[in-house]
Amino acid sequence: MKVIIHYEDHENSDFHKTLKITLPKSWKNGPTSKLLGQFVESYNSNEKLGGGPNPLCQSQLHLALRRKDGDKLTMLPLASDAITIENIPDRADVYVMRGASRTLQEIENERIEEKRKKEVELKSTVACTRFGCKQRFQKGGPYPDCIYHKAPPVFHETAKFWSCCPDKKAYDWDAFQNIPGCQSGVCTDVKEEGAKKFLGGSDMRDKVEAIKLKSIDDFNKSEEAGGSDAAPVLDRLQKVLEEFGIERELYDQVVDGMKNEFSGQITDQADLLEAVQGELGKKLKVAMKSIAAEQLRIK
Repeated sequence: MKVIIHYEDHENSDFHKTLKITLPKSWKNGPTSKLLGQFVESYNSNEKLGGGPNPLCQSQLHLALRRKDGDKLTMLPLASDAITIENIPDRADVYVMRGASRTLQEIENERIEEKRKKEVELKSTVACTRFGCKQRFQKGGPYPDCIYHKAPPVFHETAKFWSCCPDKKAYDWDAFQNIPGCQSGVCTDVKEEGAKKFLGGSDMRDKVEAIKLKSIDDFNKSEEAGGSDAAPVLDRLQKVLEEFGIERELYDQVVDGMKNEFSGQITDQADLLEAVQGELGKKLKVAMKSIAAEQLRIK
């Protein structure tokens, strides 16, 4: 078993160090503190590093593994008495960080205390009932300022978005949670009676059917009036692709071909346009993936 230990927790990169260690068999089943001790000993034996201007003290350091938490990289501290082979993968990158090591029991006690604090907070506070606001506040106020969405979220197939902000779509939960609100106001704990908490595909279809579908002439008129954002997504896409040099005739040929392909199965106009939109989106995605794969091969 091998590990690569890095010390980068210093503003001056001249004091950074990487050490590759092949662990003796006895170390695999021993505590991680042995790894830290070995690194500190090696670091302090160098006159340009710990043996000179930047001595390290093992009691003021701990080991950590880097892990991905959504889109962010975070450090997972390792307990000083954790068994090495059970907590560190073979050939893993381990990082020496400032701050004293904690034992497994100390980490567990902190977890229990944090859980207790959250339970106390939940009992003494309430959540804002406005869409998209994640704040909690004391029961009865004071009520903090908040940024929120004025309409419920939509979960349709793989897409997630707020019905008041349909142009800002996300495809994973964290990205959806980070879509900024479109309204500002004050938090409230009053629930709106009868209001839906979220919308689905059927809700959006009903909404589309309730709105007169725009023809090409309607689209052109809306654009002349400066309202192109209100045009159907396929018409907006045509305008964007035209800016990339894709002729209108070619675009219409592709869309009309897809309409003919689906027309034998789908009679409702709104469903037909949605099917064409979905199919065109898939094909564009395949094309983009092909370009990305080609770029990787070039590299």
